[in-house]
Amino acid sequence: MSADFADRTDFDNAGRGLVAKLEPAQIHAGDGRVVYDAAGFAQATTGDCPDTVNPSLWRQAQLTAIHGLFEVTGGIYQIRGYDLSNMTLVEGETGVIVIDPLVSAECASAGLALYREHRGDRPVSAVIYTHSHIDHFGGVLGVVAADTTVPIIAPEHFLEHAVSENVYAGGAMLRRGMFHTGIVLPVGATGTLGAGLGPSTSTGTVGLLAPTLDITHTGQEETFDGVRMIFQVTPGTEAPSEMNFFFPDHRALCLAENATHNLHNLLTLRGAEVRDARNWSRYLAEAIEMFAYDSDVAFASHHWPTWGTDNLIGYLTEQRDLYAYLHDQTLRQLNQGLVGAEIAENFDMPPTLDAAWHTHGYYGSVSHNVKAIYQRYLGWYDGNPAHLWQHPPEGAGARYVRAIGGIEAAVAKAREFADEGDLRFAAELASHAVFAEPGHAGAKEVLAEALTRLGYGSECATWRNNYLVGASEVDGPPHPAEVSAAGMATALTITQVFDSVAIRINGPKAWDVTASIRWHFTDVDQTYRMELSNGVLIHYPTGRSDPADLVVALTKPQLLGLLAGSGTDDIAMDGDTTTISRIVGLTDKPDPAFPIVTP
Repeated sequence: MSADFADRTDFDNAGRGLVAKLEPAQIHAGDGRVVYDAAGFAQATTGDCPDTVNPSLWRQAQLTAIHGLFEVTGGIYQIRGYDLSNMTLVEGETGVIVIDPLVSAECASAGLALYREHRGDRPVSAVIYTHSHIDHFGGVLGVVAADTTVPIIAPEHFLEHAVSENVYAGGAMLRRGMFHTGIVLPVGATGTLGAGLGPSTSTGTVGLLAPTLDITHTGQEETFDGVRMIFQVTPGTEAPSEMNFFFPDHRALCLAENATHNLHNLLTLRGAEVRDARNWSRYLAEAIEMFAYDSDVAFASHHWPTWGTDNLIGYLTEQRDLYAYLHDQTLRQLNQGLVGAEIAENFDMPPTLDAAWHTHGYYGSVSHNVKAIYQRYLGWYDGNPAHLWQHPPEGAGARYVRAIGGIEAAVAKAREFADEGDLRFAAELASHAVFAEPGHAGAKEVLAEALTRLGYGSECATWRNNYLVGASEVDGPPHPAEVSAAGMATALTITQVFDSVAIRINGPKAWDVTASIRWHFTDVDQTYRMELSNGVLIHYPTGRSDPADLVVALTKPQLLGLLAGSGTDDIAMDGDTTTISRIVGLTDKPDPAFPIVTP
């Protein structure tokens, strides 16, 4: 059984409740730069499916390109199609509650302006982050000012996880995000068609305001601006910190990103913590039990809503079963001795689930989700000692080419496999050839062709994007990340600020250097000790006054300015004032354009 292309229910739901669209459908930064082009995605997905796109992905791209302000139910509206994610607006007694203010301030501001144009100039009375991914908080400064006093609500541990993902591993994740989102590709039949989860990510200004209220437990009830909500915390599902919530007076259920109209990722291709498929399924079961029977509509932070109690229960039941089936069948085969790649290769989904469009892998995939489940339980090592200490890509490439008989023979074999239609092995072999001899034109040509053809055939949008961006970088320069997490700095705790310095220390350069600083923060009356020892920058709050090379008294904003290079004016220092510069001099600057498909 396969999904029915004649079924237009999703198209009806994606267009239902349209109030208005942005005209023109482009969003600009203050300097005139286009940070999001909704019109481009809408124009690129008109007409019949071209032969360079998987037909199922073409259908999904047409759906995610639908954009505008939509009414979900009385008093609840959504901005859809003006960023990767949705922004939801809930009307209260005095203003409007904003849920998930998109990726960037420019898009969130434009979406709020569109809402106000048609629903009145209501002030923002609260902001809710459903979870700790950047496309659900990054645009907050487009809906409230940095010094806002409105409540900002998030699940417990939100800030910890938002920082660990977007700051600690931010450089590598943003670079890999170029492949994941396909943001550097032209929009169209030979380029990107979005990410399956939505159209592309915007490239505007990212910010973060720390939550003022944590949701700590399931069943917690809160009222904001006269709007009642009942929360369900769902940690370890789509994000380490996430929550669903129910509007009893609206009979509406917000599912955050725990149930969207596709198979989601258990491990994103851009990189993240591996998610727990078992608990994901269990939390969906709990949501059905707690809220679904009292709901008339279910909506999420991506895609379109599902209306009708029976419909949404059926939808959530299939989503529940989807993640449970992936989990249980992977574990069953794992315990029979199969490794992740073997399990993923012939993993058949139940016919009823396969017949539902919303279970298809447009953003995640069965293949890489099965491998993620394997990784969660057993790690990267598959138990075969031959795989315990393999050569890195350049060393392996040189040896493969030598074993085959030289670069020309290796390229010829890669071409042979490509001509036979075995694009997967052609890409693998050609990649070895490129890593062995990066300047070989024939190797690059075969690799780029194999990656391109693999991309054209992919149902999963993120696979398509990865393949096509990879093909573009085989013989071209790497694309630097276009979105920066720098705007999040003001929301970081002092410990997180120091962590972001510590992970940049070049350990070998710092092996023989010792240094110590006692930092006193006058605005929060806290003291931290910092020590550089054995190539590690250690830091911790302290109540002691042990001797240090340097004693510094300052505020947290002054610390951020100091690290940004604004100097030491108005900062009190006692001791060796070169200590800070010595430590900073031992840090590495992240490379926003490190190579991926070439050495």
